[in-house]
Amino acid sequence: MALAIFDLDNTLIAGDSDYLWGQFLVEKGAVDPDLFEAENERFYADYKKGTLDIMEYQRFSLAPLTQQRMATLRHWHEQFMDKYIRPILLPKARTLVDEHKAKGDTLLVITATNTFVTKPIAKLYGISNIIGTNPEMVDCKFTGKVKGTPAFQEGKVIRLQQWLKEHHETLEDSTFYSDSHNDIPLLESVDHPVAVDPDDKLRKYAEQHQWKIISLR
Repeated sequence: MALAIFDLDNTLIAGDSDYLWGQFLVEKGAVDPDLFEAENERFYADYKKGTLDIMEYQRFSLAPLTQQRMATLRHWHEQFMDKYIRPILLPKARTLVDEHKAKGDTLLVITATNTFVTKPIAKLYGISNIIGTNPEMVDCKFTGKVKGTPAFQEGKVIRLQQWLKEHHETLEDSTFYSDSHNDIPLLESVDHPVAVDPDDKLRKYAEQHQWKIISLR
């Protein structure tokens, strides 16, 4: 059995769950709409350029979680899934996941987005293993801080190495699917890197290195 690793945003789903969660919070009136939307747009632009300050962004994105009861957040997340996530699930992505399941591969989602937002999304594809940026919790409440290393750029490689050790897995014959040039460090770490509907930078890099390029749209 080999390891099949999937990025989430703009790979398994046709959108960015972190960005959409921000839009949802604006819709719920949970944040100042003008300030939050402006910052959300700024951070998303930085992400696409590859210049995102991940810790600054996480402080911004996790702050709203500290202001609500967990029961409220869970209820909101259910609404978020129905309105924003289920409409952007990709049938071809589900087929790809199912093909790896049929081969007996171990499936893993790895994403920079925090695990509060992303764990339920991964489960929609039947994937229980997930590495995401972990929000710190104390007494069942979010603190607004990050626990451990954010799963972003080289951080994904660090977190994956930790996961491999904990789960007694290896990268032998492994595959990683991603859309983003931010994931080049991890794509270079696996045996079978696959660019999925890649951004311009990743497409160019994949073509130069003769990586497989596919579309799930």
